[in-house]
Amino acid sequence: MRLPGEYEYSNSGLSMKYMMIGVCLCLLLIFGVVLWTNKENDAKKHKEQESPVKVLEHEESGTDIAGGQGGGLAENGENGDGKTENASVKVPASRAVMGFNGAKTLEEVERLYAEKKLVASDLDFWDMYPKNTPAYMNGASSQAGEERGLSSSGTNTETSGTSKARYDEEAEREQQKEEEKKAQDPSTDGRHTLITHADGEEEWVLLNPNLERNTYDFTNLTMRQEQLAYYADGKTYSYVGADLSKYNGEVDFAALKQSGVSYVMLRLGMRGYGTGQIQLDEKFTDYITKAEEAGLNVGVYFYSQAVTEEEAAEEANFVIQNLAGRQITYPVAFDMEYVANDTARIEALNREEKTKMAKAFLDTVKNAGYKPMVYGTKEWLIKQVDLTKLTDYDIWLSQQEEVPDYPYQFQMWQYSREGRLNGADGDVNLNISFVDYSEK
Repeated sequence: MRLPGEYEYSNSGLSMKYMMIGVCLCLLLIFGVVLWTNKENDAKKHKEQESPVKVLEHEESGTDIAGGQGGGLAENGENGDGKTENASVKVPASRAVMGFNGAKTLEEVERLYAEKKLVASDLDFWDMYPKNTPAYMNGASSQAGEERGLSSSGTNTETSGTSKARYDEEAEREQQKEEEKKAQDPSTDGRHTLITHADGEEEWVLLNPNLERNTYDFTNLTMRQEQLAYYADGKTYSYVGADLSKYNGEVDFAALKQSGVSYVMLRLGMRGYGTGQIQLDEKFTDYITKAEEAGLNVGVYFYSQAVTEEEAAEEANFVIQNLAGRQITYPVAFDMEYVANDTARIEALNREEKTKMAKAFLDTVKNAGYKPMVYGTKEWLIKQVDLTKLTDYDIWLSQQEEVPDYPYQFQMWQYSREGRLNGADGDVNLNISFVDYSEK
């Protein structure tokens, strides 16, 4: 017994079966078409990759082919190596190939490729590069550029010359900037010298053209037995000295001379930096007597704290009085300094006033027949006094360095405050003099 709707369900199932078969056939057909299309495209791409040049489409009916180098065709159809040059012939647009030297036929390019005579200039991609190719890209196209009759930089000779000129100008400007920068650097311009202030601050100071520069060749300095000497041409041009005060205690001056010392600079006295009172150094009389007995040359210095020219002259007269009857062969030096960790009287003086104090002292000493000298550090001599007003006097430089960098002329150099000498206990201030004052 058939239920209602059973016949319709059976016919419906048969229709569905045929429909599925149709869909599968359609899919197989589509797959086959796609597979065939991909195969054709791959074959086309493979053929294009094997082609050495690109065929160009032209709207015109033909293209003029110029005969010339690289195997171009001549007017008679022969190879470009034939008899006729600079001729032209019409070729169909469909067979025209654009090389660097003009249009060529595809047959010609393929023949060159088969004969292994195809060169880089026959390819069309060189036109991709602009004529003003940067210098750093020139190497890649230099050979091709030469074959094309251009310069090795990949441009024509005129453009290459312009690029080179521009590069040279830029290099010259850079060099000029470096020279200007160097000229503006005080450490290298040769017109400045570096000084260090008491607080440690450094300053580059412009050299004074009105002051005489020293001409010492410090490569001639030699240290022997802890004593510095200046040699030139096998001869000694310096004299060993020591400066002494009461702080050196007992000194054997005969032993000093035996150790190589030829002169001593003794502190004669000082003015109190607080009280302003003038005092004789406690060891001066003993020192000068024993130094003379030992046959040493003697010079003296006075520690000044004068704040007026009258005080400076008073200090000089005090020195002269205490030198009466003594054999002084070396200079009388003016020593004005600040006081470490305390306030000195002279701190109220400006540069001009300190220069006046020095000149008043030195003039008084000179008028008395002694050789005046200015003592000071590099900073003091350059910043604290005006040396252009003290050019009549010798300079005693205090700079504890292996080589002094004081730029101006000086005659005596205190190079160490920690020297060791036979005949003296503890540290001794060591000096060399470039002048034998005993001969003056």
